[in-house]
Amino acid sequence: MASILKSLRLIADPTRLRILGLLRREELSVVELQEVLGMGQSRISSQLSQLRLGKLVTDRRAGKNIIYAFGHEAEPPDPRIVAALELALAEVPEAPDDAAALGLILAKRRDKARAYFDALAGKFGRTYCPGRSWKALAETLLKLMPPMVIADLGAGEGTFSQLLAQRAEKVIAVDNSEKMVEYGAAVARENGFDNLEYRFGGIESPPVDDASVDLAVFSQSLHHAEHPAVAIAAAHRILKPGGRVVVLDLLKHGFEEARELYADIWLGFSELELTRFLRDAGFSRLETSVVDRESEPPHFQTLMALGTKEA
Repeated sequence: MASILKSLRLIADPTRLRILGLLRREELSVVELQEVLGMGQSRISSQLSQLRLGKLVTDRRAGKNIIYAFGHEAEPPDPRIVAALELALAEVPEAPDDAAALGLILAKRRDKARAYFDALAGKFGRTYCPGRSWKALAETLLKLMPPMVIADLGAGEGTFSQLLAQRAEKVIAVDNSEKMVEYGAAVARENGFDNLEYRFGGIESPPVDDASVDLAVFSQSLHHAEHPAVAIAAAHRILKPGGRVVVLDLLKHGFEEARELYADIWLGFSELELTRFLRDAGFSRLETSVVDRESEPPHFQTLMALGTKEA
């Protein structure tokens, strides 16, 4: 256990005290701490180094940044130190201004994410993909109740995963293309999605622990599965009791060229087929509906199916 005396000496310094006060509220990078505290990088980095050695903060890499957080996973701070920290912060005159500056930093984060998705929205749909539309995605998002752990099964380039990551506790994006996984992981790192993890694997046997996710999503991926029923059963396996599955796929059609153009194995599914897959896998409270109809030939329609894993 870390020395009580050493910890008290660490928090006795006003700068370190202010840093700890901020990190108790939010994980921050050195650059963000600079903005709040109005201090140079070397000074803040030096203080963080001492706090890290004293096991009062921990750090992790997120893309190009090092993110600092209060506490230490292997050895949580002594409750007496935490109490002393709170008492000392009450006497720091800069503390209220620090809290207000932190609010501005967090607002900047949201604006940055919003700008990224505004740019993404302008590009979305330029590369044609049958059944993928904003309306279909919006219908799905309305069903979500964050924060949740979500598995995006057959994530592809990860556009949907990135959208979900704005609100989810964690998103696990699974795809059987190594290049897609590499690309999606790079985009996530570049845009600061710390809660978005890409994993290489198939949707019929996804590399996700049993009973570990709240929501499993198949967004235009099930018609690429050799055995769709097996993929649905795998979703049931990884869901927690009470978790839900969402399937967005094409309604059964006769456009045979889709097999060559889009590598489709199945030409969509009927509502009856999807209902049977879900029921056979053990899902209940089933719902199906057509949520989009394309105006251009061959007039693909998007079918949404929902199911719940009973607790």
